[in-house]
Amino acid sequence: MKLSEDGKMQRNRKSSRCGCRAYMRIVKRADFNVPEWRVTAFSNIHNHELLKANEVCLLPAYCTITPDDKARICMFAKAGMSVRQMLRLMELEKGVKLGCLPFTEIDVRNLLQSFRNVNRDNDPIDLIAMCKKLKDENPNFQYDFKLDGHNRLEHIAWTYASSVQLYVSFGDAVIFDTTHRLDAYDMLLGVWVGVDNHGMTTFFGCVLLRDENIQSFSWGLKTFLGFMKGKAPQTLLTDQNMWLKEAIAIEMPETKHAFSICHIISKFSDWFSVLLGSRYDDWKSDFYRLYGLELLEEFEEEWREMIDKYGLHDNKHIISLYALRTFWALPFLRPYFFAGLTSLCQSETTTTFIQRILSAQSLLDRFVEQVAEVVEFNDRGSKQKQPRKSLKVCLKTGSPIESHAATVLTPYAFDPYLPSRWRLNSSSSINPLSNATRQHSEKIQLLESLTSALIAESIETKEHLDVACEQTAMVLSRIKDLPRTTQSANDIVYNCPSDLILPEVEDTDGIVQSFTMGTSHEPLTSGKLKDRRPRDGIDIT
Repeated sequence: MKLSEDGKMQRNRKSSRCGCRAYMRIVKRADFNVPEWRVTAFSNIHNHELLKANEVCLLPAYCTITPDDKARICMFAKAGMSVRQMLRLMELEKGVKLGCLPFTEIDVRNLLQSFRNVNRDNDPIDLIAMCKKLKDENPNFQYDFKLDGHNRLEHIAWTYASSVQLYVSFGDAVIFDTTHRLDAYDMLLGVWVGVDNHGMTTFFGCVLLRDENIQSFSWGLKTFLGFMKGKAPQTLLTDQNMWLKEAIAIEMPETKHAFSICHIISKFSDWFSVLLGSRYDDWKSDFYRLYGLELLEEFEEEWREMIDKYGLHDNKHIISLYALRTFWALPFLRPYFFAGLTSLCQSETTTTFIQRILSAQSLLDRFVEQVAEVVEFNDRGSKQKQPRKSLKVCLKTGSPIESHAATVLTPYAFDPYLPSRWRLNSSSSINPLSNATRQHSEKIQLLESLTSALIAESIETKEHLDVACEQTAMVLSRIKDLPRTTQSANDIVYNCPSDLILPEVEDTDGIVQSFTMGTSHEPLTSGKLKDRRPRDGIDIT
């Protein structure tokens, strides 16, 4: 954000060279944690002549060389062709007039110079030497590589000793990100990451691939499985790469493959913003709601309604999304364990970690070591951010099974444990409270929070429990004596069987907890709580 002086509005700056008032104003918005640029104002009034259509391509912003053209230029250079011969041949191939390529002779010469710099200073074969050096220093470091027929590095993959140990514990759900390239080596970068039991990003391995095809991805997947002693993840999240999809089906047939929702959402602006216009934001909101539905039947029905509402029956992107719905829509993925990696928030955290790995290419002569330092720094930060054992989680129901879960699960594992349809604010559940009671929802939530805190504090010692039971019984008795409103009692009675005794649960401290629930009309007193035998000198009711 640019701060203006004295809080004054910033004026629209015109061109300092000729006073042209043409401009385009854009702002960056972040709806649902997905950033995108939006045009908010545009003026096309110029006070000077404009370039002709055939001259626009000579502007620096338009002098781009596609990856295919780069590959051909590299091939021509190896064949000994001059730059002018390259340009003439490419003009003939593309069927354009002389001098009408989207790049100039200078652009090609600069590209060839960059190739020479890469071959001289950033030879990918040096990566093998880096890995061998790390292997000599630490025998538990693992790497593998493949050379082509010309003794050039074709693929290389590596992992660290700490990464293998983390995979043993947390390798059930994995993200394999292949959306970035290492420009200096002109190789595809693949990164395997996941999360630990505290929700912190964990690094599992890296791979550099020369080509992007089924064979390359298959080599990377087989090498990764070799590092991890053949243990495949239960679930694997990737982008929408069809070659990678086929390779996973071959190399990891028992793994549930899914597409990362963040990679899909990042394409929405290009796909639908112009098509839908002012309805684009409404469509996005409807899509996010569809994405998070619980039942397959609900998804199918509301998807059809969404198609009808926005007239997207023949849209190729919508057709493709629906055909691949089992790979990205949560109603189809809920039976599988993803450790929270399907959430938008967790995807953003993973992306940030991968960006730190990409920043390591600033020191290419130490790239593998730099990645190791990023991983070590991340592991060290994860341990520092791990909650202490004494940290209490917020209990919602007060049941013994929930209390026991809070003692054995980390806060991250405890939070997504119950499906949303079991939560109080679920739209698909039937709320047993009357309309009048819903008006006091804020106070009800406060009472739930107080109850959770009461239980958490009461189980600390026997004295705490005695005081809590005595005072709670007095409060309940006082509430029962208060005059009732004209509201029917049936409106606020939960359908709970009388005298329901929940099973006792022993937590990590050896304390046995049990609950007895009577009918809704009976006052709860300490005498109704079933006594348990003392454990370790502590008599707990």
